[in-house]
Amino acid sequence: MTHSTPGTIEEPDPRYWMTHRYGLSEERWERLRDRAFWITGAGTGFGWAIATALASSGAQVFLTGRRETKLRAAIEGMNSLGIETERCHAVAADITDPEQVETAFGRIQAIGSSLHGLVNSAAIPQRTRFPYPLEQEGIDCWDEIMRTNVRAPWYVTRTALPFMLAGDEVRTLLMTSGAGWAFASGFGQYNVSKAALNSLTASLAEECATHYPLADIQINGLDPGQARTEMNQGSNRSPFSAASMALLLLSHPKGGPNGKFFSHDGRHLGFCNSSPYDKALSWQGQYPDRS
Repeated sequence: MTHSTPGTIEEPDPRYWMTHRYGLSEERWERLRDRAFWITGAGTGFGWAIATALASSGAQVFLTGRRETKLRAAIEGMNSLGIETERCHAVAADITDPEQVETAFGRIQAIGSSLHGLVNSAAIPQRTRFPYPLEQEGIDCWDEIMRTNVRAPWYVTRTALPFMLAGDEVRTLLMTSGAGWAFASGFGQYNVSKAALNSLTASLAEECATHYPLADIQINGLDPGQARTEMNQGSNRSPFSAASMALLLLSHPKGGPNGKFFSHDGRHLGFCNSSPYDKALSWQGQYPDRS
């Protein structure tokens, strides 16, 4: 994993969103207000944190997850933070089922007039029944993790892409992991799935840029790091630690990064033939500029 000089981005407290605006300038913050975003895995963890941050800006947010109760609780959590949620919509679906993805997308089209961004946050962790899963786990383990962590974000993005292209811009984030660059024993299927997701990210970006050369396309990967989520109960970091970088990329004006990788702390990462993004991403708000 190659990267630019590390930066340190503060962990924003969602209770004070009106003060810090997740580090965005007022102009960038207002830019989000006019846009609509679809978030998968939005009932918990990073998906919920990013959906909450977007909702606080006044954006229209579609929250998707398997459990309707979690999505409703997520929206109630936004209300408790003083966020208006009239433009937040729970759209329950199992994204590993193409028919449910298409049904969910149909609901989004029926509610909203456009879609500007997509965050693929839904994922599952490595099974831990065996110490050497690549040798000991069955084919069902491989199929489950690839279906959820790779095939589902591909199909969700493919489904939403025409609706985003019909608008002014395409802003898509695929939530990756340091596992995509690593080979830790005991996490083989998960490592492979995240490496494949990285390749999917860069391949989608390159294909779309080639197919739609006049479109404003920015498809990138974001490594949110370790945080306290359903998948990782042992961390003390808040999932909101990834929200600032997510909003920075989703609010980026035309001419921004495409097929690039970033860390939650502001680092620009490389992956295979995708070198680190060579321009600064200016915050222009409460936090210092980061490169």
